[in-house]
Order: sequence, then structure tokens, then C-alpha cells
Amino acid sequence: PRPTVVRKAPKKPVKPRRPRPVAGLDQAQMDNAKIIVDVGLELKMPRRALVVALSTAMQESNLYNLASSVLPESAQYPNQGSGSDHDSVGLFQQRPSSGWGTVAELMRPSYAARAFYLALNEIPGWQDMSVTAAAQAVQISAFPDAYAQHEERATTVAAALTA
Repeated sequence: PRPTVVRKAPKKPVKPRRPRPVAGLDQAQMDNAKIIVDVGLELKMPRRALVVALSTAMQESNLYNLASSVLPESAQYPNQGSGSDHDSVGLFQQRPSSGWGTVAELMRPSYAARAFYLALNEIPGWQDMSVTAAAQAVQISAFPDAYAQHEERATTVAAALTA
């Protein structure tokens, strides 16, 4: 007699679990925060960098991937609303005209996060700066102190996503 072949049913691919929102964020914001944290971890950035990046995105876009009414092209890419601050787009409101990348690149949250972290790493001594000073050194915002108000929430979100 032939040996019986036992075939196992193929396993269904396991969808990665979406992070449970914390700190008053909705699911879209938390998903974007996870991308920011994941990119930071992939780049071997310290926890402080994650907090700086999250604080920055909280201030710049409220953690939504925003197109720009000034750049109609940006609306062609997945987005969660629209802003109108110059030609700023994406989670970090980075400007194609300032050399951050193309509209298509900056509308990709993982690219935008990577660009932010790489720019942060270029700032001498950023690790010893306050969160708001480090964020401002990268962003060069008209509102340099605005990032500070997000530090506590950003710390909570970073902790939840790295637990």
C-alpha cells in the first residue's frame, strides 16, 4: 500500500495587526505614527528621535498625510486631507521646492519619515537638544516653539509602538 500523504490546508496569511490608538489619536493617525516609528527603528534611531519625529508630524499635519491645494498633483496620491501652507505636503509638510523630494515621494509616509530622520541626523548635537529645538533645526518653521506641546503625547505614542 502507498503511504498516506497528509496535506495541511494552506495557512491564511496573517495580516499585521494595526496598532491600537492611544493618546487621543484615531486609527489613521496611529497607522501613520506606526510608519514613522517603524522607519526610525529600521534606521536604528534612538527613542528620542522617534519622539522628535512624532512631535513634528503632530504639529505639522496632526499625523495626517496631507496633500496641498497649492500642488494639485499631490491630490493624485493617497492622502487624508489637504493643507495650503505653500507647497508643503505629507506628514511632515515637507516642500518639494526646498529639496525634500518629489511630490510623489513626499506623499509616501515612509519616504517622508526617512527624509526627516536623515535630516535630523545631520544636525550636530541634536540628541542633546530639546525636542522642539531638534524639530525646529530640521523643519525651520515659522513657529519654532510649537513642537514642544506635542512631546508628552509623542512620548506616549512612541512607548506604545515600541512596547
